[in-house]
Amino acid sequence: MPLSIFSTKLRQLPKAELHCHLDGSLRPETLLDLAREYRIPMPKQTAEELAEVMRADDARSLEDYLRLFDVTVSVMQTADALERIAYELAEDAAEDGVRYIEVRNAPILNVVQGLTLVEAVEAPLRGLRRAENDFGITGRFIIVALRQFPAEHSLEMAKLAVEFKNDGVVAFDLAGSEKGNPASLHAEAFRYAREQNLAVTVHAGEGDGAESIRQAVHICGANRIGHGTRLIEDPDLTQYVNDRRIALEVCLTSNVQTRVADSYATHPFREYFDRGLNVTLNTDNRLMSATTLTDEYVYAAEHMGFTMDELAGIALNGFESAFLPWEERLMLIEEVSDKIDEMIGSEA
Repeated sequence: MPLSIFSTKLRQLPKAELHCHLDGSLRPETLLDLAREYRIPMPKQTAEELAEVMRADDARSLEDYLRLFDVTVSVMQTADALERIAYELAEDAAEDGVRYIEVRNAPILNVVQGLTLVEAVEAPLRGLRRAENDFGITGRFIIVALRQFPAEHSLEMAKLAVEFKNDGVVAFDLAGSEKGNPASLHAEAFRYAREQNLAVTVHAGEGDGAESIRQAVHICGANRIGHGTRLIEDPDLTQYVNDRRIALEVCLTSNVQTRVADSYATHPFREYFDRGLNVTLNTDNRLMSATTLTDEYVYAAEHMGFTMDELAGIALNGFESAFLPWEERLMLIEEVSDKIDEMIGSEA
């Protein structure tokens, strides 16, 4: 099948996006609009040039990649901006065949100019709700704490996440510079979130090794792992994660950009899948990685030999691993399964 036709079919495939950062997924046009409105200088003055300069292909590490977020966060300091960005992200995802999306963000970065933490959560939630009404995409929110911040900060973010547990927030996460900032320092925040029956996920194995994933699993009690690229370095831990069906939120392009994977072809995603791990595909940051979720599925097919049938199974993994309540998840799974079966049946 020609790649263009295959790509079209993958765009039509119902997909779930479980790892997508709000501050990494702005439209370049919106970034420029907001910069002009708030009189914030940008590195380029056209959307095309700005998109190019924000693409992280020349990053040398995770830390290098993360520096680009200074640009986007600078315009994300008002409720209107946050609501607009969340709405547009969900609109773009819906156009990409995404039926369910979990958008994550660190609200502590959005309060520089006087916005409260509560307002920094309420605004993107409004955007996701509007998008659900307008485009039929189910959108939920994950509150992120940052590794490089003190443990008191992560506990504050966990409490904020619990406060919104029944109002659109489905999980608590830890992100930021991984190397030298162990997840174990934030154990109290994860204990609080879990004791309040909130799901947790942890960025791990992206900027550091398998030990980081071990801490995420055994100390933080992660229900899912963000990235998990270096899990494969610890065979025993890999088996443990597989046995307990802990989902991996895999982001191919981002991992190549941050140099945790040398290329798409050498990324361990194929081996994880072949071993039966619970893997999902995600964009991480649509702006910095200049990607869509369909693109990530295409890269898996083009560079790792994934078939349509296999990719359909991965899409279903995404819905099954969502942080929605089980009853809501079942309804969504039933709905998309019929569409997926129909698509696969037409391939036979």
